[in-house]
Amino acid sequence: MKKKLLRGFILLLIGALIWYLFLKPNDYQITFKTNLIPGVANQAIKLWADGLDNAKLLEQTNLTHFAHQIKHSDSIHRYEWDINPLTDSTSQIKVLITDVDHSLANKVAILFSETDFENRSIKTVRNLRDILKEHSERFKVTIIGEEDIPETYCAYLTYESKQKEKALKMMQGYPFMNTLANYGIKSNGLPFIEVKNWKIEKDSLAFNFCYPIIKTDSLPQIEGLRFKEIKRQKAIKAIYNGNYITSDRAWYSLMDYAKKNDLAVEKRPFEYFFNNPNMGGDELNWEAQVFLPLKN
Repeated sequence: MKKKLLRGFILLLIGALIWYLFLKPNDYQITFKTNLIPGVANQAIKLWADGLDNAKLLEQTNLTHFAHQIKHSDSIHRYEWDINPLTDSTSQIKVLITDVDHSLANKVAILFSETDFENRSIKTVRNLRDILKEHSERFKVTIIGEEDIPETYCAYLTYESKQKEKALKMMQGYPFMNTLANYGIKSNGLPFIEVKNWKIEKDSLAFNFCYPIIKTDSLPQIEGLRFKEIKRQKAIKAIYNGNYITSDRAWYSLMDYAKKNDLAVEKRPFEYFFNNPNMGGDELNWEAQVFLPLKN
């Protein structure tokens, strides 16, 4: 009986070693919690990686599963991210790390000693964790609930950009919009954007930067500038406070709210801006009202 138990234990140990050395898809795993919802964590991790000289996005299955390649001096590491929501405002991030060229050697070495690969992985993820914490403290999203997008008439410019470049495109449009007064056109409200196409998997946008005006019988013909009416629409609303570069964080909060409340929404956000970034000040005092239209 004891021999059978010993044989079974040995077989189990051999099986575990075979799985660990040859079948386990990663070399090292780190898990931590963040005060960000999954969509926001996704964007913040990508922003962090964009700031590295040696990183690139490899693939994205969805907002909660994607992978980066990070080059170090002597090796190439694959970072695979799994983000799972814990509460309405927190997530757990699991990082699966693999040394692409030295995977087997790392797996063996980690069993017996502390390795450079292990220390480098821990240092990298700790740096990211601290950056995510700092990011979570630099904005605030407050869900209001259902509220109509107001009807208005506006002049607008059309842009296509990466999601993170939205505010830059808006700033390019401000001087152009300010020339409207030269044509006797009177403003009639807050500037806003109307997103026409949000490719979530590619982090890209097509949007209209709009400036509400009083409609007149005669409007000037200006290259690149168009005019349109925005009709009243049912929507869900949030208040965003923070730098307008990251006001899209409210989009993900609204999508989460819609999902939890069984509301069908169109992924075409509207953002109305109450502050002029050129005036500076505490960014947490900047305000934007953000809407996601409800489907009819």
